Amino acid sequence: MQLEAFLWMFLPVFVAGGSALLSYYIMQAKMEVAIAKERESLSEARATIISQKVTLEERIKATEEATKRQALDDFMQEFRVEERSYVREMKSLSASKKSMVMQERLFFRNLPLSNWIEHEMLIEEGRDLDQLPKASVFPAAPLPAGEGRIAISKFLEEVKPGREETLPGPRLTRHAPAFGAQ
Repeated sequence: MQLEAFLWMFLPVFVAGGSALLSYYIMQAKMEVAIAKERESLSEARATIISQKVTLEERIKATEEATKRQALDDFMQEFRVEERSYVREMKSLSASKKSMVMQERLFFRNLPLSNWIEHEMLIEEGRDLDQLPKASVFPAAPLPAGEGRIAISKFLEEVKPGREETLPGPRLTRHAPAFGAQ
């Protein structure tokens, strides 16, 4: 009987201990499920925060680039080029040339940054002396032609060797050109 009494006395303690263990494991499982759900929501919140952080950093970079680009555009708008042009004619004995000269100067606001830079473009180029007509303004007198002799020899005979010729301007003899007089 003692065994039965002993059994009846410890049976509720065993049942209570088993129930306590069972409720402990059930509560442990419930806590693990709750912790898993909290970790999941925490990881979702972290992912959202990280994506918002990346988006915010990209927006900041884009805004900085746009601001820099706008500042550079504003700075470049302050530069301007002043232009002027004219026609230049150059005439010489051999040729004539007509060209358009365009000058440019760089300004920052109203301050010149460079000197005038010229660009010359050829518009028209005249003829060379070889291409000009050979007609002279002062026509030469024709030399008298002889019957059988060369015209120059007949002309030389007409000029008397001992006589000085009078030319307009300074007095020169016919030998003066040979000695360098002009």
